[in-house]
Amino acid sequence: MEICSFYSTPYYCIVNVRRDVSGNCLISNLANFPILKERRLCSGLDVYSVKKIRKRRFCNIAALKGFDSVDSGLLSESYNSDMVDGKVSTQDVTGRGKSVPKVMIPSLPCETKGDSVAAVESCLWEWKPKLNVHYEKSGCQNVNSAPILFLPGFGVGSFHYEKQLKDLGRDYRIWALDFIGQGKSLPCEDPTSQSKRLDESEGDGNNVFWGFGAEAEPWAKELVYSVDLWRDQVRYFIEEVMKEPVYIVGNSLGGYVALYFAAYYPQLVKGVTLLNATPFWGFLPNPVRSPRLSRLFPWSGTFPLPANIRKLTELVWQKISAPESIAEVLKQVYADHTTKVDKVFSSILEVTEHPAAAASLASIMFAPRGQLSFKEALTGCRMNNVPICLIYGKEDPWVMPIWGLQVKRQFPEAPYYQISPAGHCPHDEVPEIVNFLLRGWIKNIESDSSVALPLLDSQESVEYDVVKDLEFVRQGMKKSVKVQFYGSVTSE
Repeated sequence: MEICSFYSTPYYCIVNVRRDVSGNCLISNLANFPILKERRLCSGLDVYSVKKIRKRRFCNIAALKGFDSVDSGLLSESYNSDMVDGKVSTQDVTGRGKSVPKVMIPSLPCETKGDSVAAVESCLWEWKPKLNVHYEKSGCQNVNSAPILFLPGFGVGSFHYEKQLKDLGRDYRIWALDFIGQGKSLPCEDPTSQSKRLDESEGDGNNVFWGFGAEAEPWAKELVYSVDLWRDQVRYFIEEVMKEPVYIVGNSLGGYVALYFAAYYPQLVKGVTLLNATPFWGFLPNPVRSPRLSRLFPWSGTFPLPANIRKLTELVWQKISAPESIAEVLKQVYADHTTKVDKVFSSILEVTEHPAAAASLASIMFAPRGQLSFKEALTGCRMNNVPICLIYGKEDPWVMPIWGLQVKRQFPEAPYYQISPAGHCPHDEVPEIVNFLLRGWIKNIESDSSVALPLLDSQESVEYDVVKDLEFVRQGMKKSVKVQFYGSVTSE
């Protein structure tokens, strides 16, 4: 079968198929496409038949299996069908002679070259006894600017947003938070008595594990590092430290918490940006939502750790906290292996050396699920008109593009930007792109949409897919990254 493409979007070809197809979806990049009867558009293993209803192009979808009548002659036909920023391009369906618009965007400020960067402050906030929350902030002098709170992914902390703090802090007021139980927000004392060593033959004290004692200290009796704890942490942080509604940006786990929090407290949220947000969190049933089922699990992340969990944690911790394991994970989640991750690596390694880190991991992994699923939280945000922006790295091996597109289908008015090449942490891998998109999206929200979304020339072009190469200079060399904006006609 001959394959043809629109830019870097899923490939399409025209085939003849049977009429017994089912399901509905919306096709993008099909403005002005002629109405087909027996002809079909094929994308990957899916087959689409197209019909026009008003300005949207609807289609039926079915598996390609069983369709063997391909009219290759149709592939020579050309259609002026692509929409770029609301303007019809002259590209044909085969993609020959295509030309993706190039846009030069600002580079990150470089301190060594004398560029002005925002000063970053490292702070501690005492939320509860023995539980100090570490956070970093910048841009406090920008008193009339929008406040932005960054939430980190699993296993990292505010240090993962250094490139946002230094760059975006020149224009906005920026905070980056470490979740309780992660980063530098680990407890300052052992939550249990009679701590145990990994290897009691060593007497230097470096291998003491906190949380492995026989009994929980009074301040830690109800402590469990769950999504509900982090939701409450974010609430009090916004109310007591930031003291006003904020934009929340979350990567991976941070994206889940951002959405979860916004569903509960929409009055404290001006908008949410998801950076490759994990679509689920927690393995054990929630005791409020499933009280009977939760009774089948005698331990759910509280302190102290049961004896069998201690042994399992020791074995797992030795493996995942090893420098070579951390390096391998970073290699997996970054698509561009030329990205410098030395600071991220050393910061993660520093966290693993904290005596509370191993037991905190066990508590996180055995904590119950939240009362709302990711989908329910998204529905809650939509019902409360919380603006959502989606920025996803296409080459993420964990949260693959299909998850971002599912969010887009449920929340079709949310702008969705797919970046390539970029992996699970686009804010650190391609911060120039993410910072550019965040600036543009916030301007769009703050202006009540009088300023067009990033990559669009006008608000009317929001219905159509747009692909552009964004270029910037890094370390004296020009780099180019492809960004695709998915319009509302691509979703159900």
